[in-house]
Amino acid sequence: MEGHVEKVARHISETYFASRPRGSQLAARTSKQSTVIANRDALQTAFNEEEQAFNGQDVPCPENWGGYVLKPKFIEFWQGRPSRLHDRICFTQQDNNWIITRKAP
Repeated sequence: MEGHVEKVARHISETYFASRPRGSQLAARTSKQSTVIANRDALQTAFNEEEQAFNGQDVPCPENWGGYVLKPKFIEFWQGRPSRLHDRICFTQQDNNWIITRKAP
């Protein structure tokens, strides 16, 4: 996919966060995504601390947590085949219409 990416409004992130399972909410608060951690036990300990901190309460959406939306202009669906004659179906947006083309593999 190719297109324009925008950060979603805070209220949309908060609404989506609230719809997630509680364990996912706690994990989102626990994980400092992509940072190096000492070990699995340290991560589990941090998760347990978050779980204790919000015991019996709603889990608030972290300030640094949010989403993005892609407004596509081009989408390609690719399906591999053993013969390598793969299917490649493309959708390109032009003037509020989607043009459908097929590409050679």
